[in-house]
Amino acid sequence: MSTKVPPNNEDQEIDLSVISQKINIFFQGISTSIFRIIQFFIRNWIIVLILFLAGFGLGWFLDSTQKSYKHEIIVAPNFGSTDYLYAKIELINSKINEGDTLFLKNNVGIQQPQNLKIIEVKPVADVYNFIKNKPENFELIKLMAEDGDIKKVLEDNMTSKNYTYQTIILSTKKKIAEDNLIKPLLKYLNTTDYYNKIQKEIYKNIEVKMKQNDSIIKQIDGILSNFSNSTGGARKNEKLMYYNENTQLNDILKTKKDLINEQANQRIDLIGYDKIIKENSVTLNLESIKYVNGRLKFILPILFIALFGFIYLFKAFYNSQKQLIKL
Repeated sequence: MSTKVPPNNEDQEIDLSVISQKINIFFQGISTSIFRIIQFFIRNWIIVLILFLAGFGLGWFLDSTQKSYKHEIIVAPNFGSTDYLYAKIELINSKINEGDTLFLKNNVGIQQPQNLKIIEVKPVADVYNFIKNKPENFELIKLMAEDGDIKKVLEDNMTSKNYTYQTIILSTKKKIAEDNLIKPLLKYLNTTDYYNKIQKEIYKNIEVKMKQNDSIIKQIDGILSNFSNSTGGARKNEKLMYYNENTQLNDILKTKKDLINEQANQRIDLIGYDKIIKENSVTLNLESIKYVNGRLKFILPILFIALFGFIYLFKAFYNSQKQLIKL
């Protein structure tokens, strides 16, 4: 039979005393570290005060001068001019990065080009209008979604460029007036011989089609008037004739309804077709909110003091290692 060895109370007491000793050493280390930090600030309080005031002053200055403002223009590129819009915005942004203020002022017409920091264009995700009355677009999205995530498909550059609306986003150092930046920019974007010619032809085609539709609607109204008069004067008894006449009447009424809807849509289209890049809304002088905005006066003093403390510790570590090497 096996015998159990009774636990050794002395061993347990030794383990507990070791653990207690280690805990005491740990807290003593923390106390020592806190004391050294306090001692560090007492010894170097003048330098710390100077760094705090310098950081606070510099942070206050940067907070008041380094503001950034965002401006958004929602536009509708007409006549297939989306790629043209993206190319023009990319050109302007490259001139901003190059610091080519002469091009921005003389070619684009921006009054204070040095105030402009960046310009970009992003699509306004509007899937409903993208597939509205366009079965081919709906089928395209379905086909592309079979091989990937539908969200990625909708955000894909090839898809997003074909959305009805695009947003031009500008960032400036100071607040701006619409006459000094937005209007010159839109005028520059709408100055293009190629798309101006397309605009005129499409405008003429729509007007001709609308006149033809009006003529067809008048003819339909005449047919309906004659039909009403004929049915009022003589009653049809033959069922086949009654069926044929009502079937034809339904087709005529449906044609008239479709033409009226088409006329209404074309009148709305003509409102937006007066420009190549048609602006829908303009939002100016939105202050850009970033994590450090307005907080530099608090961040910089802490950063300066922390950097000074790191240099102090590095120097102490270097001197101690130097002494050990000599020994």
